[in-house]
Amino acid sequence: MAKECEEALREIVEGFRSCRRAFTAIGDETRQLILLVLLQSDLTGVRVGEIAEKAHLTRPSVSHHLQILREAGIVAMRREGTRNFYYLSVDGTQWKEIAGLIDLIYASILHISAPT
Repeated sequence: MAKECEEALREIVEGFRSCRRAFTAIGDETRQLILLVLLQSDLTGVRVGEIAEKAHLTRPSVSHHLQILREAGIVAMRREGTRNFYYLSVDGTQWKEIAGLIDLIYASILHISAPT
């Protein structure tokens, strides 16, 4: 039983290390606001100007925060000619890894709190 707990703890530590950049990125209130705008759109993507308008932010601010979210694997971008569209994507992003880490932590908490 102790070996299972050690393995789970090791996986959690590795998960925190792997998701650190993503957690930092989504921890910022401005980036959370941008994520909410993206969540309200379809998966075809939203342009910077539309995000800026909906979030009541400047275009340079939105561009800066989108870059951070992209580097963290939280947001993806597709290009159509000279236009960039930003969206939340399941493929190639950190969302699945974050969800797995949270599930692992929750399972560990349930295991710890289970009556013996």
